[in-house]
This record gives sequence, C-alpha cells and structure tokens, in this order.
Amino acid sequence: MKAEMMVSIPKIALRWKWPLLLWPYLVVGALLLFGEIIPEPLVYDVPTFMQLSFLETHWTYAYLHAFAFIPVFLLSFDRKVHYYTEWKVLFPAILIMGSFFILWDAYKTLSGVWGFNTNYITAGSFLYLPWEEWMFFLTVPFASIFIYACLNAYFPGDPLQKWDKPLTLGIIVLCFLFALLTIEKAYSSTTFILTGGFMLYHWLYVPNTYRTRFYRAFLVILIPFLLVDGVLTGGFTQQPVVVYNPAEFMGIRIVSVPVEDAVYGFLHLFGVCYWMEWLRKGDKAL
Repeated sequence: MKAEMMVSIPKIALRWKWPLLLWPYLVVGALLLFGEIIPEPLVYDVPTFMQLSFLETHWTYAYLHAFAFIPVFLLSFDRKVHYYTEWKVLFPAILIMGSFFILWDAYKTLSGVWGFNTNYITAGSFLYLPWEEWMFFLTVPFASIFIYACLNAYFPGDPLQKWDKPLTLGIIVLCFLFALLTIEKAYSSTTFILTGGFMLYHWLYVPNTYRTRFYRAFLVILIPFLLVDGVLTGGFTQQPVVVYNPAEFMGIRIVSVPVEDAVYGFLHLFGVCYWMEWLRKGDKAL
C-alpha cells in the first residue's frame, strides 16, 4: 500500500503541473483586466545615497549598459569560466524571459505604474519604452548570469543545498503573503504573485540541480544590482531615471530602490537561469 501511494503521488502531481504553471498568469491577467490603476503623479523626490555630477546627462542610462556589458564581455574568455561557451543557451534564455518582461514593462508604463525621466535618456522609443530600457533585458542578465557562472566554476560546491526546502518554501510563503497584503497595488501584487507561482512550480517539478546555486549567486548579484538600480531609481542623481506611481508599490525602499525591484530582478534572473539550464540539459521539466 505504501509503495502504491508513493507511485501514485507523482502521477497526481503531474496532472496539476500545467495548472500550477499557468494559474499565476491567470490571476495577474485578471488583476490587469479588472484592477484599477490609481492615477497619481510619479515620484521624483526620492532618498539619495550620494550625487554624482557626471551622471547628470541624457546618457546616464546608456552609461549603465556599457558599465554592465563591456567588462563582462571582456572577461567572458576567462580560461576557467569559459563564459562564451554558455552564450548558445544564455542568449535564447535571455530572449525568452525578455519577451515576457518587455510586455509587462510596456503595459506598466502605458498604465502609469512607472515611467522614465527624459533628462537621463536619449531619443528613441518603441512600445512606450526607451531603447535603453529594451537593452536592460540584455545587459543585466548577461552580466548577472556571469556571476552565477563564475561562482559555479571557482566554487563548485553547493553550500545551500541542505537548506533548499526551508529557503524555497520560505520564499514561496513570503511572496504569497505579500501578494495578499498588496493586492490593490499593481506593481507589488503582480511581482509577488508571479515570483511565488514560479517558485512553487520550480519546487514541485524541477530537481534541485542548480536552484540553491542560483540563490547563492543572487546574494552576490544583489550588490551590483542595487548599485545599478540605485542609479536608475535616483540614489546617485538629482532625480530618478525610472519614476514610480506611489499608489502602486509598497513605498519601502533600499535607499532609493523599491523592494519590489529586487523581487522583480530575482524572478527575471531565475527565469533566465531556468531556461538556460533547460536548454543546456534538454531537461523537459516544463
């Protein structure tokens, strides 16, 4: 009887595989269709860490792309990491996740959840997004996953593996809890629902061959991420590059960076990592 139950549980779970993957998107879709965006003025007055005068230019956002991309590109040929050999799976993964996030980004911009300060971007936009924002979904994952690759190459162990269950379940519970608490805030609720839903799917259906390795990498990624996002959100400039509707996020910032940005970045980068590993191993977890 016990053996039969152990065999039947995976079969039952597999029946719910697609609903578990899709339900967060359905909930978010319902929120987008039936929710109401409160039309408040975007916030230009934010806490600052320090002001750097050389960032007071229309090229500020473009500078960040150069800062993120060029050093990593040059280091991609490191003899131990061989990051360039990952590009055949990395760039398709970036494209898959970027396609989703671009649509999300464009909708939020159009609906007034956030916007862009023309003082810090150059001319040229498509789908309500400046070209610099499009590039964000290339340069940031390219540079961030490099950290993941470096840690795997130089420190091949997985020290967080034994903590996979409490860490992953903790992330899932916190995401859904904050989603409920912020259900009327468009940026917060959608970010927490999608992250929690993806993490639940990953926990149930994807073996931990890299999940806790990514957790370790993200703790390191947070340092440059907060610096770059700190520039974008006004931590180093007179005004932010990216401005937010105060009614649609929690209002809790790490200096100038909304907490939701870190969760947004986690979901984005973990998604890139997922697709990259799926493409590399031919893992049919999806």
